[in-house]
Amino acid sequence: MEMKPLLPPVVVNGVTIDPGRIAAEAQNHPAPKGKPGHAWRAAARALAVRELLLQEARAQGITAEPAELVPGQWETAEEALIRALLDQEIQPDPVDETVLAAYHAAHPEQFRSPSLYEAAHILFAAAPDDAKARETARAEAGAVLAELCAAPRRFAELAARHSACSSKTSGGVLGQLTAGDTVPEFEAALATMEEGALTIAETRYGLHIIRLDARARGEVLPFAAVLPRLREAHDKAAWLRASRDYIDGLIARARISGVSFQREGGA
Repeated sequence: MEMKPLLPPVVVNGVTIDPGRIAAEAQNHPAPKGKPGHAWRAAARALAVRELLLQEARAQGITAEPAELVPGQWETAEEALIRALLDQEIQPDPVDETVLAAYHAAHPEQFRSPSLYEAAHILFAAAPDDAKARETARAEAGAVLAELCAAPRRFAELAARHSACSSKTSGGVLGQLTAGDTVPEFEAALATMEEGALTIAETRYGLHIIRLDARARGEVLPFAAVLPRLREAHDKAAWLRASRDYIDGLIARARISGVSFQREGGA
């Protein structure tokens, strides 16, 4: 008795896509736990769109030479054809700087330069997956914080005695910090502190007693300074919208079987 294949053949305008290619492509599409078919369907859709674009490029008689993407790495002939087709067919909406200016005015916090901090800390090291070490570090940090609240001037002395960071030799002082200089958990603690305050923060490195000595809040950057970034973001979004609309049009006119392009409801 002949068994039917578990997955249907994917056919695009009469061209059957090699199941082996779909299986290989599926490795690039993560599948939710318990839903292995999700990756296969995503791969099948991606290869069906690729086949549609290649068919359209050839029907239009487009030719293209592969371009060098990075030194020593070149497009394939098919990638060059698809690029040339999209360059010819995709016409994104032009940028409207008045709209960008209005967005800048309505969302000033998105365009603030990084704040600067001057801080010191005492690190009680503990690996993230070592529950016992974390518990011990919390207890030690709490005890040292109590000492500091009673005698703030002892910070350098207590840092030298307890800190697992090399900054212990300079009283725990970290100097001037800005975005990216420390891990996000540490930065988040700094952002909520008042100057002169002490707090305990937990990061991937352990427990920290942090002292914030000074803060210089970043200024909102003027529109002219952020216009290039806004224009680039607009151009990328506009191109993606236009390319999606173009591909949707190709799909609507095509004969495709074996895979659906309707949005999957959590599948």
